[in-house]
This record gives sequence, structure tokens and C-alpha cells, in this order.
Amino acid sequence: MLDRFSKKISELVKQISGKSHISDKNIRDAINEIKIALLEADVNIRVVRRFVNRTAEEALGEKILKSVSPGQQFIKILNDKLVQLLGDTQQGLVLKGTDTVTPLLMVGLQGSGKTTTAVKIGDYLKRKGRNVLLVAADLVRPAAVEQLTVLGNQAGIEVYKEDSSKPQKVVKNALKYAKKNQFDTIIVDTSGRLHIDENMMAELSDIKKVLDPDEILLVADAMTGQTAVDIAKSFNERLSLSGIVLSKFDSDTRGGAALSIKSITGKPIKFIGTGEKIEDLELFYPDRMASRILGMGDVVTLVEKAQETIQLEEAEELQRKIETKTFTLQDYLDQFKRLKKMGSLQSIAEMIPGMNMTVNENAIDETEIKREEAIILSMTKVERNNYRIISPRRRKRIARGSGTSVFEVNRLLKKYDKLKTMMKKMAKNKKYQSKMLAQFGKN
Repeated sequence: MLDRFSKKISELVKQISGKSHISDKNIRDAINEIKIALLEADVNIRVVRRFVNRTAEEALGEKILKSVSPGQQFIKILNDKLVQLLGDTQQGLVLKGTDTVTPLLMVGLQGSGKTTTAVKIGDYLKRKGRNVLLVAADLVRPAAVEQLTVLGNQAGIEVYKEDSSKPQKVVKNALKYAKKNQFDTIIVDTSGRLHIDENMMAELSDIKKVLDPDEILLVADAMTGQTAVDIAKSFNERLSLSGIVLSKFDSDTRGGAALSIKSITGKPIKFIGTGEKIEDLELFYPDRMASRILGMGDVVTLVEKAQETIQLEEAEELQRKIETKTFTLQDYLDQFKRLKKMGSLQSIAEMIPGMNMTVNENAIDETEIKREEAIILSMTKVERNNYRIISPRRRKRIARGSGTSVFEVNRLLKKYDKLKTMMKKMAKNKKYQSKMLAQFGKN
């Protein structure tokens, strides 16, 4: 996410952070590079000017030039300004208690990912203990009701639908159904168009009157850059949005939407879509996103994702295997399976401090990961537990069984051997292990 922009800023951070002395010229050159990066990321020109001017004003002050670590001071200023640009603080959904119904209205143009996002938010709330009802009020797009029904079934969420041509009627009846059947949250999927359309806006305004929603969330395609900001502005003027959800944020997007939308509309980004799976949805934290952009990782989100897929007992068992040097190829395979549940390997790598530059320069090849899985699965149980017995003859058999080559089998074994060496070093770092286990143990 924000790959190209993040790469440029990360390179700049790397250059300037280690400087013990920086001059006015250093700062002006750095700010000019930031300005170019922002414009290339399709950030609104007014937002760019405001950001650059404020950063320059603070960075060129006497305080930073007299600082003990001016390079680090400049990075701190840059981080703070990015956080402000992205929205300052995380803003979650406004939800009433479970003794009444909280209505959420999803709006957006056709193709923005609105239906999928409605289910993603429903799944997120379901995991938080809410009793969610999805409402199929997109009666314009062919198969929209069917798509919502299929996705709702996958997530285990009931979908309310009617054989009707009037979305207002469907929403009105859905509210009655929700109250009668003790649902505490309803999420209404509405129709979109390929562009801003007066009929669509009139329909959404009518639905808003019937629903009286606590949240009106615009789903905008992050890949459209500045266009997404213009769309958000138009929807906000007519419907008074409560927040934005940026879909397709996992793509190599220019990032203009994320970096402009709060400044232009005044509305916060509440969620970002990070993949095609139902669970690929993240709360948007401006401070964490700024940290990722600067190449500093996002360990908090990484641990939160891990908590959802890895039990404390499993983490402790992994620690024990690292300490006793009994981490096998089977354990290596098991870690792949757990990581997959956390999202794409690319997105996980972005959260690890120091990995941002590596990811941008040499993107993780998930096809290679699948090859490695196939190779390990072609081994016997004994071979997985003791890789040193894998002779040249066995390697040929494994290569044939996995549809790979002996070269690829050898490469995996060398990679695994290096990993074991790294784990030996990690086993000595008790302080780091205790810290990570403490995080896993939190509720």
C-alpha cells in the first residue's frame, strides 16, 4: 500500500536520519523531494502546499538546527505532519448499545467495492459480538442482491432481501425485521452508478430519511487517487458523510486519496480494505500509517493480527522450539499457514520495522512461497523433522513430487539453514521474546 510514495519517503528518511548536522539547504532539498513525492502520489495541490509550508516552517526553525540529533528531529516533524494529514487520531464506528438497532448506510459509485465492504464490516462487527443484519437495497446492479447473499452466507451473516423495485420500502421493512428479531446492527448496501448521478443521490437521500443512520460510510476506490477525493467531496455535500472506507488499498496505489481526503472533506478514513478476503479489512490509524510510510513498520497492527490467528500457547511453543533448536521444516510449513491467515505476506512485511525498503525494492514472490510449501509437502515426516538426511537421491524424488527442480529444493534447504542460524541468535535475545509474548498475552 502506498508503495511508490512510501519508497521515496523511506529513502529520504534513510538519508537524513543518520546526519549529525543538517543545514537549511539540507532541509529545503528534503522538503522539495517530499513535495515531488506528494505530487506524484496524486495528492491535492492545496494539500501539498499546506503540508510543505507547515513542515518547512517548523523544520527551518532555530530549535531543529541546534538540536543534538537534527536528522532525527526532522524525521519527528515529518512524522507528526503526516499524522495530521492522515487525520490525527483513529476514529471508529459510532455504535449504540446492543439493546437497540444501529443502522449503517453504505454508499459509493459502482465498482468501488461497496457490497464486499459491507460484508467485511459486518464480519468485523460480528467478531466484536454484534448481531448483524445485512440489507440488500441495491436493486439497480444486476446480481447485486445475489452477491450480497453469497458473501453474507460465507461470513455467516443473515441477509434481508425482498422482491421489490423500491429500496426505500426494503429498508423500512428491514428495520422492522431487525427490531423484531433482536438484531443490534443493520448494514444497508445501496446502488451506485458509474459516475455521480442525480437519480442516485435522490434515492440515497430518501433512504437516509427512512433509515436515520448512525453512520454514512462512503466506499471509495483507493486506486483512483485524486478522483476518489472529488467523489468523497460530492457525496459529503449531499449526504453529510460520517466517514470513508478506502477499498483496494493493498494495490500499488499512488496514495493521493489517503493523503488528501481528510484535509479536503474533513471526514475521517475509518477503514481500509487490504485484500479480497472477507477478513481483509483494517481500522485506519493515522499514526500507524505514517510509521509505515516512513519505513518504520507497524508492530502494533502486526501483533493484533497475530493475536487473531495465533494462540498464546502456540507462541510459547514456538519460543520453546527456537530456544531448544528443534524448529523443523514441518514447523516452517506451519508458520506459512498461520501467516496466510494474517493477510498477504507483502502487507505483513510492511509492518516489520526496516522491511519497507526491502519490500519495495524486491517484492515478496508469493508464488515462490507456494513452491516451497509444495517441496516440504513432498517430503516424508522423517525428512521434515531431520533435513540433514535429505541426500541427493532424496532431493531428486522431492523435486519430482513437488513439480520443481533439484536446484529449488537445494535453495529451500539453504534458506531454512540460514533461518535456523538466525533463530539461534534470536534465542539469546530474551528481552525481545518476553516483550512479544507479553503482547500476545494481552486481551
